[in-house]
Amino acid sequence: MIGRSSTSKHSEFPSSSSEIEEGRRLPARIRKQRVIATIRKVGFVSVADLASDLSVSEMTIRRDLNEMERAGHLIRAHGGAVAPEGQQTLDRDEPVFDTRLPRNQRGKEKIAAAALGVIGEAKTIALDVGTTTYCLASLLVKRPDTKKFTNSLRIAMLLATEKQEVYLPPGPVRSDELSISGPAAVQHFERLWFDLAFIGVSGMTETGFFDYSIEEVEMKRVLIRRSAKRVVLCDASKFDRMSLVQVAAMDEIHMLITDAAPPPGIGRAMEAARVTLLIAPDENGNI
Repeated sequence: MIGRSSTSKHSEFPSSSSEIEEGRRLPARIRKQRVIATIRKVGFVSVADLASDLSVSEMTIRRDLNEMERAGHLIRAHGGAVAPEGQQTLDRDEPVFDTRLPRNQRGKEKIAAAALGVIGEAKTIALDVGTTTYCLASLLVKRPDTKKFTNSLRIAMLLATEKQEVYLPPGPVRSDELSISGPAAVQHFERLWFDLAFIGVSGMTETGFFDYSIEEVEMKRVLIRRSAKRVVLCDASKFDRMSLVQVAAMDEIHMLITDAAPPPGIGRAMEAARVTLLIAPDENGNI
């Protein structure tokens, strides 16, 4: 749940000379300005990444985030913080795959691990284009009993290398994303029926899910229409972010797997649409 992280009484004060020294490296005011700039740009910041980027301890970052939440600059989430409710960001330009992949990579890996656990008895799985679905593909070698369908050449090559049963549609290749789209691809997948689809998105608001490319969105919509169970994989950096095209309304999706609780507005919209929320636990089983 979103809320202030619990800290002990002693955590409010420097516990060692090393922490006192680290606090002198960058004034708190400057640290907080950089945190605000980052959260406005990407929507979610993690404690671990901020500590590394700013060369301070995670304890210092948690204290900064708590103070900034009280000032209304952000909302604390498990493992980090998100932008204040109602501050939606419009993303106009699509970053290339290699730029997107390392963003909140820990969160994406957690989401992928949780997604593996919801497959159940599904035998036919559709995998959308995206960095989080790519992370999931690397784990699907544990499910050789399933047939995988994707329009991502990256995912297909990853699975084929592990001798998995994987299928691609026909059609032109989008070079920057290494994905297949277009009328032939859409028509081919429109004839199929999947037990389960994992959908990647670039943003999520109270109204639904978004992505950059018109061509990619057509394929995402086919996967949604032709799947018995529809699961969106969306890390917390994408909350309250919009881009060019809406992929689906909230009530077209059955489950959201993410790495932190969404802002209250999105949470209410999910509840109204009866979307199941699964927050991926960390390696210790903590949410």
